[in-house]
Amino acid sequence: MKKNQFYITTPIYYVNANPHIGHAYTQIAVDVLSRYHKMLGEEVFFLTGTDEHGEKIEEATLKSGLGQGREKEFVDKIVPNFKKVWDILGIEYDYFIRTTDSVHKETVQEFLNKMKENGDIYQGEYDGWFCVPCETFWTDGQAKDGICPECSRKLQRIKEKNYFFKMSKYQDWLIDYIKANQTFIMPKNRRNEVLGFLKEELTDLCISRPKNRMSWGVELPFDKDYVVYVWFDALINYASGLRACHAFDKYWPADFHIIAKDILRHHAVYWPIMLKSLSMELPKTIFAHGWWKMGDEKISKSKGNIIDPVFLAEKYGVDALRYFLLKAVSFGQDGVYTEDAFIHLYNSDLANDLGNLLNRTLTMLEKYLESPVSPDRKCLVQEAVAQSSKIRTALCALFPRVKERMENPNLFLKEALEEIMSVVGIANKYIEETAPWKYNKANNKKAVDLIISDLLEVLRSVAIALFPFMPHASQKIWDQLGLRGEVRGEEISIEKNADNWRRFPAGTKIAKKDPLFPRVQ
Repeated sequence: MKKNQFYITTPIYYVNANPHIGHAYTQIAVDVLSRYHKMLGEEVFFLTGTDEHGEKIEEATLKSGLGQGREKEFVDKIVPNFKKVWDILGIEYDYFIRTTDSVHKETVQEFLNKMKENGDIYQGEYDGWFCVPCETFWTDGQAKDGICPECSRKLQRIKEKNYFFKMSKYQDWLIDYIKANQTFIMPKNRRNEVLGFLKEELTDLCISRPKNRMSWGVELPFDKDYVVYVWFDALINYASGLRACHAFDKYWPADFHIIAKDILRHHAVYWPIMLKSLSMELPKTIFAHGWWKMGDEKISKSKGNIIDPVFLAEKYGVDALRYFLLKAVSFGQDGVYTEDAFIHLYNSDLANDLGNLLNRTLTMLEKYLESPVSPDRKCLVQEAVAQSSKIRTALCALFPRVKERMENPNLFLKEALEEIMSVVGIANKYIEETAPWKYNKANNKKAVDLIISDLLEVLRSVAIALFPFMPHASQKIWDQLGLRGEVRGEEISIEKNADNWRRFPAGTKIAKKDPLFPRVQ
């Protein structure tokens, strides 16, 4: 059993075009979970990468003008664009796997040999439908009128000798496993979707392509005339990525495979059966999140309606983009993107609430106390003490509530942000209810000190809680508060209570700067 380790993955992305907001959504969510678990003191391995084989890459290479046989040259030019975008978005992955890496190819061939030795791979004739954009096989029953049920494109009819993987052999086992392990596929509606799919007879999976039709792929170890089906190749990255870092024994299996819902079948049917054939431990949870849409259509390269995440990050800030994507919709559900919705959430939550709380608190500290907060917490004004007790109670519940939502298999990321922003809202209300300017006018510095020190403690705690979501903004809050070091070094699972109040350190010199989130007109 793993102890104090956390392994989380994104899908690996096709490199036939640059990343869009859908890719960014997955990356940001996984980055948030990775940062969170690191702040729990766990050893985290965050794997991402690129899928570089298959017919789509062959086609893209030809369209680029490079010509047949120059696929590696093509993907080598595209991969740096993915890494650049992830750097811009603050994605801190631990390893970037490429399916053209030698360690990946070797792992794929090793696994295929083991499956064949186990009697789970055989040669036969494939006669059915294939979708090139989706890289997916469909039966006659699934593909009515030769149309892809996923992307609605016209399918190719293929009839040729190929190698097959005995999916049908494990169908009953997989159904029983999913039913016995309620958090194996999440959210619940996706688990039900997979079980619904498995009610139909599972056909064996064609896992090869003859080289005379498609040569860009990993060669079958037992037949040099074939290459491996791109999905069978790609799924093995979750093992080969760890192997490349000599970290397999330490981190396997994955705690979470985070994917978009359109690739659920590959991850929740193909992948567990592949692992079962290899007698390997299965991932703890496969989580399929929803799509971002414009109107009723999914945002995707194939639809031609992509949104550039770098453009939004440069226009509104990286952390504003990260916040919007995870706060606007519950993780697992579909979201509809409009720039108006983005601006509204930015102004209401970040500019008006969080940014305003920081600016007002530091302004009052400079204006009313003229020096860092004193250690004297005694206050003779019962009204201020009563209000202080309320905000302490709210703040004491913050970390336990965030922890409960972040560590739930449903991945309540939006709800965790709501808990954090609720405390921000309570703190802003606290200012209005206590009116520290009145105590200052009455020369009651102890009351002013009490109120402002409470607000500083709120901001300190909020900076810690928000760090996985908005690392740059959290560090800016931290720095303006005059706190030392980096927020990432703080413990996010602090248990607070009203009798054990962790005060903002007295004597700290603040460093107020420009507004954190300037309002967008």
